[in-house]
Amino acid sequence: MTKIRVLDPDTVNQIAAGEVVERPASVVKELLENAIDAGATSILLDVSSDMAAITKIRVTDNGEGMTGEEAVLAFHPHATSKIRDIADLSAVRTLGFRGEALASIAAVAEVTLVTRPRGGGALAGTRLVVRGGEIVEKNEVGAPEGATIAVERLFYNTPARRKFLKSRNTELAHVYAVVENLALAHGEVAFRVVHNGKERMATQRSGGTLNTIAGLYGADLARSLVPVEGRLSFLRIGGYISRPSESRGSPSQISVSINGRSISSRRIAAAVREGYGTLLPKDRYPVAFLDLAIDTDLVDVNVHPTKREVRLSRKQEILPAIAAAVEEALAGHDLARETPAEPAQQQIASTEPGTAPARPVGEPGASYTAGHRELTLSDKQLRRTETEGGENLLPAMEPIGQVAATYIVAEGTDGTLYLVDQHAAHERVLYDQVTEQCDRAAGSQELIAPVILSLPPKESAALRDAIPLLADGGFVVDEFGRDTFAVRAVPAALGAVEDPGTVRETIADLLADESRTVPDRRQAVTCIVACRGAVKAGAVLTHDQQKRLLAQLARTKTPWTCPHGRPTVVAFDKRKIDGMFRWG
Repeated sequence: MTKIRVLDPDTVNQIAAGEVVERPASVVKELLENAIDAGATSILLDVSSDMAAITKIRVTDNGEGMTGEEAVLAFHPHATSKIRDIADLSAVRTLGFRGEALASIAAVAEVTLVTRPRGGGALAGTRLVVRGGEIVEKNEVGAPEGATIAVERLFYNTPARRKFLKSRNTELAHVYAVVENLALAHGEVAFRVVHNGKERMATQRSGGTLNTIAGLYGADLARSLVPVEGRLSFLRIGGYISRPSESRGSPSQISVSINGRSISSRRIAAAVREGYGTLLPKDRYPVAFLDLAIDTDLVDVNVHPTKREVRLSRKQEILPAIAAAVEEALAGHDLARETPAEPAQQQIASTEPGTAPARPVGEPGASYTAGHRELTLSDKQLRRTETEGGENLLPAMEPIGQVAATYIVAEGTDGTLYLVDQHAAHERVLYDQVTEQCDRAAGSQELIAPVILSLPPKESAALRDAIPLLADGGFVVDEFGRDTFAVRAVPAALGAVEDPGTVRETIADLLADESRTVPDRRQAVTCIVACRGAVKAGAVLTHDQQKRLLAQLARTKTPWTCPHGRPTVVAFDKRKIDGMFRWG
């Protein structure tokens, strides 16, 4: 008996489906891309779900539709209208081209297609029912021009795949993310999304990218964005980026499309971030919506089964051009006047090695007012974390001053020189206290006036899932209407919340990495609370404030590192310093 065997067609189809169809959002992506390629100008996505999972996906478009013969062929593996031979791959402009989508979806679901060709004079349309890859029904029906395709019982014949799906709200968040990306890349199409009979999202055709952004993410964000333009002989860069004051804790809101194809690229995201230089702290990322038009022979779209990634030729020219376009766009705007950055960010951005932090320039007394406000904020932050008693786990040290308003310089009793990262140190203090408060189910502070969050559908779906985790961290969040939430209480460590940034950061972080286990996600909430409530890098501290911060750090359980594992204290003993100056 030979060890080599040819797999049966059913197994081959299910393996192929595993590459293309990972979750309901994969189905939505393939169906919407097919509709766009068919020339649709209006697309309706209707999603049904029960309390546990998505049960049905239906896409209706006004595209060119198919004849009965074409509809049958469309469900055959590698049947496509997009290319004819391998030479076409180097110039493909359609979103789909492999001919895998319908065959792969039909291999693991029950699919119903109703279609009638546009302008062909056909009086009736075609209805097909495909189950497990087999056409089980075919008949003529009355139908409008275009196509409607419904997918039900996804993974009914592959239960092992189904058990790896996440919660209903998480899967809905992925669905909404797919629609958002396609809507941003295709302003010529009007998208409408309905979930269980309620409209969740709608964009207008040819409304312009900025109008699409406003419809998806809110008018406030759209108004604050900076236009970006750039050009090489083979490249055109367009889109919008956020001012430094509007940043995120992860690169998840850097949206990029290449020739109308929404893609994921860490290198392009890094190039966008590089364009900000020192305008953003190293752990912050901008919001960006970039559309790149690149000569098709420089783009390989055939490197990933779901076409999420592309390979670029001449990236050594493309990436610097993106960074330069971002830098030039920011340089051409009065960033401080239109949407002021936080004082800490302004100082970091304008500080060079060997110089003192720059102060805001303005009316006489403005520097004093800004400095006084800074010191008052730091005092409030340190007062919230004041505790009595506890073992001191750091050597005794006396603060001498600050370097770049970021590092506290202190001297030990034995002449050791200590440098303390003030933000990392206070982060450690806050993290320990918030963790302890969570363990004893205490630590929420009710707000006098609730903070109202209006979120895009993707983030609102994620928030519904995250509410119990947020409650464990001290947040009380209630639904307040369609994609709107009221934050009624926050962790006591944060004090008064003047903007929704903390909750938004938590949501973005949880959505960006759903692979975390529940304990890991709970820890992520705690880390974000500690980071947002801690004394900032760039904040000037008085001698008394420096001393209080060192005392608080010394009473934590692990004072030498922050919650992210970075050092809080660096020591130079006298012998090391003597050696540096070549004494002895």
